[in-house]
Amino acid sequence: MIKRVEKSLTNIYRKISERENKAPMTFNEFMNVAAQNPNLVFRNIFRKFYDMIYSYVGDGIDEYPDDPESVDFVYYDTKKLFVEETDHPFFADRMFANRLINQFASFGLGAQQNRIYIFEGPHGCGKSTFLNNLLMKFEQYTTTDEGASYETVWRLNKKELGLFSEEEFYAILTQYDNLADGSLSVEHKQNQRDKLFTLSNKMYLEVPCPSHDSPLLLIPKAYRREFLDNLIKDEDFKEKLFSEKEYEWVFRDNPCTICASLYQTLLDKCETPSRVFKMVFARKYNFNRRLGEGISVFNPGDRVMKTHVLTNKILQEQLDGILKDSNRVRYIFSQYAKTNNGVYALMDIKAHNKKRFENLHGIISEGVHKVEHIEENVNSLFLAIMNPEDQVELVDAQSFLDRITYIKIPYVLDYNTEVKIYKSIFGDQIERSFLPRVLQNFAKVIIASRLKPQLEGIREWIDNPEKYRLYCDENLQLLKMDIYTGVMPSWISEEDRKKFTAERRRKILAESELEGDKGLSGRDSINIFNEFFAAYAKKDKFISMQMMYNFFSKHSEELKSAVPEEFLEALINHYNYMVLQEVKESLYYYNEERISKDIQNYIFGVNFEIGQIQKCVYTGEELALTVDFFKSMENLILGPELTDVQKRNFRKDIQYQYTSKTLTQEIMGEGKNICDTELYRSLHERYLHNIKEKVMEPFLENDNFRNAIKDFATSSFKTYDKRIRDDVTYLINNMKAKYGYPQQGAKEVCMYVIDQDLARKFSESA
Repeated sequence: MIKRVEKSLTNIYRKISERENKAPMTFNEFMNVAAQNPNLVFRNIFRKFYDMIYSYVGDGIDEYPDDPESVDFVYYDTKKLFVEETDHPFFADRMFANRLINQFASFGLGAQQNRIYIFEGPHGCGKSTFLNNLLMKFEQYTTTDEGASYETVWRLNKKELGLFSEEEFYAILTQYDNLADGSLSVEHKQNQRDKLFTLSNKMYLEVPCPSHDSPLLLIPKAYRREFLDNLIKDEDFKEKLFSEKEYEWVFRDNPCTICASLYQTLLDKCETPSRVFKMVFARKYNFNRRLGEGISVFNPGDRVMKTHVLTNKILQEQLDGILKDSNRVRYIFSQYAKTNNGVYALMDIKAHNKKRFENLHGIISEGVHKVEHIEENVNSLFLAIMNPEDQVELVDAQSFLDRITYIKIPYVLDYNTEVKIYKSIFGDQIERSFLPRVLQNFAKVIIASRLKPQLEGIREWIDNPEKYRLYCDENLQLLKMDIYTGVMPSWISEEDRKKFTAERRRKILAESELEGDKGLSGRDSINIFNEFFAAYAKKDKFISMQMMYNFFSKHSEELKSAVPEEFLEALINHYNYMVLQEVKESLYYYNEERISKDIQNYIFGVNFEIGQIQKCVYTGEELALTVDFFKSMENLILGPELTDVQKRNFRKDIQYQYTSKTLTQEIMGEGKNICDTELYRSLHERYLHNIKEKVMEPFLENDNFRNAIKDFATSSFKTYDKRIRDDVTYLINNMKAKYGYPQQGAKEVCMYVIDQDLARKFSESA
């Protein structure tokens, strides 16, 4: 047992030693690290913070990479940053994730200094959780090799400064040599380290830089460019170092007053810079929020320190004794030194934090702080969170207000993110209690309470909302919800797709910052969902749209008034339309080979005049390019409602797309097959959409079809005609495979579509 304990202790000691080892490296060793890995060393707090976020989030995903009107509104997976390994996960919706990443991306451009970044949002939006998780992940990042920071620590050599005779110095070295032959046991090794530490204190006085300055700053500014030009061999990095704003600090910043005065005093005593730099060391600097090292977070109830000047009396006395001069090096600093090259954060700007915020005025404006008669450099990342109504509490000084960057954290506006919150709190298994789409629709009702009914951007884009009355509410909030998730709904017309330009996209997304500050809060949403789920979740029955409608329509007046008028009815219509499309898609048999050839023939044919006979280079088929040839295809692709003029214009547009991009760029330039081009995929999607519209007509008047669905997977199912059995089996299997329905759920939805006569309703209303 004793050996097992000793082995376990040895193992844990080794692991702790490997992780917590902070043994300083010499200045020369540090410069070797800088030369070998300049991207790691030449980083200020802003770049390091950006690198941390990128390491957790990575590149975003653009679902429409070939879209020429893209505005880089992409999907960022923020789970590692805000959800995984956290006590209280924070779920960032797509709008906020893009806003956050775009803001911190500027940190790599050097445009970030002398500002405070305030995350502003209403009560219950998760501001505190967001900032706590962000700072926790940053603290973890700094313990990794990729997130390493180096700070200056002086080791004043007492022999070099004439405080040891040669005999005393070599006597100490002899003791070092004797200790090197010590026992290999864990206990003796620890004793050895303790004795070496004691001897080290006799030989050196260790003076840490309280401002956590990089040793790079001790190189006099006049010589830094020449020194780094000789040091760094990576020509690509060197070009960035000497030209980009991100690295201006390397040539501009001064060391803290303590390091600067120590350097000058030692230079006077030692006479040569080489002897001074032998006393300069670098050590890894681990950020620690609890100790206030590198990260300091203040709550409104935390009292402001009465003592503004910090020092170390014992260290000051030792410095005075070694340097023989109490005036040249004063080891004094302020609380801001502890977060220099770190993060200073305020949790709500009220109570005592209001005073702290006011005290930042001069620091943010000038980048310095007065400590008695000494100027202290302060290059920190200043963060804060606040409620919108607290803006009136801010300092009424325009020069300071100009240095504030607001980043909105509204209530969640992405229904997929809202669902993730429910699943995080109540468990992933809740989704199994719902028919597909219903859980997302519950989230849409909540989000509808947070949206503004009339905004200019969406109205400029869709000038006639009436044409989408079958699928959308009159205020187009259902459309906007899809846009906020990065999706273009399938029911949007080709004309409106073309009108969705980059300028319009930017305006609609920018207007999202005007939303989410009112409505049902995150806490409200969780309580409402809990009440709903408890009332309707049953083991033997799925939660349907009708149940959801009943819940909201019969709830309290307060809840009903929070949801826009007639939104529930519009959501039901939208749901009906979408499940109808699912059933049509699942019923539809099609000859893919024939459809593919039709589309290839059409793309080829639009390049020739009517009346010609041409052999298609893609299918090898001979084409008689008559008016009927083009009209029949255009009826399938566009539907019969369009006029002849509209169809001719469409034909011209297809010909232009083919010659300007499909043929020249994709086929000839990129070597793509015609069927892999963007134009082919677009026409294929529209072709299928239109021919599917008629797919249910043979089944509408057939009562046996509905009964067969009801009896599917029972003994009675065998009594039906083989054709009906085949059709129903094909339908149910597709509903399961394509849309994730459980078997019973697929049966229920199919009967719902038939019983509500949705195919005829949407056909007659179109």
